[in-house]
Amino acid sequence: MMRIMREINNSELVIVGNRDMMLVDILSQYASGKFRSIVKTKLGMTCVDSRDFDNPRMMENPECCISGYHTNVLQTVQFCPDGTDTWLTIFSRTGKKVKLIDESILVNLTVGTINSMYYNTNLYDQYQYKSVNSKSWASMAYKMNEEVEVLTLNSRL
Repeated sequence: MMRIMREINNSELVIVGNRDMMLVDILSQYASGKFRSIVKTKLGMTCVDSRDFDNPRMMENPECCISGYHTNVLQTVQFCPDGTDTWLTIFSRTGKKVKLIDESILVNLTVGTINSMYYNTNLYDQYQYKSVNSKSWASMAYKMNEEVEVLTLNSRL
């Protein structure tokens, strides 16, 4: 069951079926800010990982907030808008369930990121991929993909 804290603002977002996660819309409200990630170490301890040089890239491409880690390592991603000291959660995962995700991350999420890092979570769904015309790992998972005509040698004749 998809629990939505408010109306979905992003018109490009396509969600099929039941998802047990909350959607928030934080990143689209701000032009810049800082990111930090809470990750789990091999020993099971958690630590905060943040790199200031990644902040502009993450604002431009929100999928980068949750990619680039090993499977089952990333637990939470937080965002602090410029001019404030408040950290807002934009991604939260507990075990095999993604509990909370920002709309900007979800709409920019590719099939490849889900299949390689979140294949055992509630983000992975073949029916979702099919409903948005995903054909490869580079296709968007929660945004409608354009139909692409594949040319073959026989189609040229």
